Amino acid sequence: MSKPEKIVGTQKRPERVIGILPSQSISRMIADGEVMLAEPAAEGQVQPASLDLRLGAVAYRVRASFLPRPGGRVQGKLDDLALHTISLSQGAVLETGCVYIVPLLETLALPPDVEASANPKSSTGRLDVFTRVIADGVGAFDQIPRGYAGPLYAEICPQTFPIVVRKGSRLSQIRFRNGPAADSDDVLRELQSRERLVSADNADISGGIALTVDLAGDDKGLVGFRARRHTGVVDVDRIGAYPLEDYWDPIFVKDKHRLILDPDEFYILASKEAVHVPPTHAAEMVPFNPLVGEFRVHYAGFMDPGFGHAAAGGNGSRVVLEVRSHKVPFILEDGQIIGRLIYERMIETPKTLYGQGLKSNYQGQGLKLSKHFR
Repeated sequence: MSKPEKIVGTQKRPERVIGILPSQSISRMIADGEVMLAEPAAEGQVQPASLDLRLGAVAYRVRASFLPRPGGRVQGKLDDLALHTISLSQGAVLETGCVYIVPLLETLALPPDVEASANPKSSTGRLDVFTRVIADGVGAFDQIPRGYAGPLYAEICPQTFPIVVRKGSRLSQIRFRNGPAADSDDVLRELQSRERLVSADNADISGGIALTVDLAGDDKGLVGFRARRHTGVVDVDRIGAYPLEDYWDPIFVKDKHRLILDPDEFYILASKEAVHVPPTHAAEMVPFNPLVGEFRVHYAGFMDPGFGHAAAGGNGSRVVLEVRSHKVPFILEDGQIIGRLIYERMIETPKTLYGQGLKSNYQGQGLKLSKHFR
């Protein structure tokens, strides 16, 4: 699909088209100095519709989470609030229940028509590591306004497992967009009819496409896992290094196909529907309506173009649900709506899709823990 182009310096770039910026646009932003890297880009750092963010060389232990005032600098707050400074050059343990702020290796100088949003990476969410991105003078987490110029910081709070991180570890990702890119429900219905975005025959589309929880399980009745407490550490950069049984208890259900969520316990479940993100779109899990249940679902919301796409080795991929109940026990029933997906248009198709020539750990997934466990 061709787009009108204009010359910017020695680079060609598309004129303003509403949508999510693909990998080739992100690479162009790096070349143009709109995304500045303190160190050369790591292998696979540029994803089809997002950029992985890397931790810098130092972490600040702080007493509590915070946001800067309008016009305020995060570093100024750190100078006032930091309890302890930890070097990440050789790796360090971040303890559960503690809040850390880490300057990132990526700095932004966004054009006036480009904004950004951040989210934990899938593996981060599946480890129950609560992480958000903070920007100078911005009074909201994970939101980077149009034209922002300045540093980025990661707030990190491990909830269940203590983790080992180091300079260059990637816990968050950032997505860039020109204007509001989300499709309306009417467009989603047409897209569902044409592309079969979710495997449900009669998809519930209202403020996004509904996803439901699978509590029927496999032929043995396995529906998920509950995290163990007081385990060993998890090194976020080690893949397949940890035996599952040392960190997780499998959950089997009986005939009633329901699960009681215990307060403040962490669960890994899966959607009943297989999800497909065509190359023309990216998808995101929107925050769940708290009026429907006191639980949180899915820390990591980005799904790149090609997720579950047959041509990229997908044939549909179920969404892994990271679930935590708040305050009171809550009963989940098989087939209960647990979240909604919105689809956003790409300004152009990425050169490489998720699962296609990339180290995509969750393509074609069913119920699956993070890549760290074997």
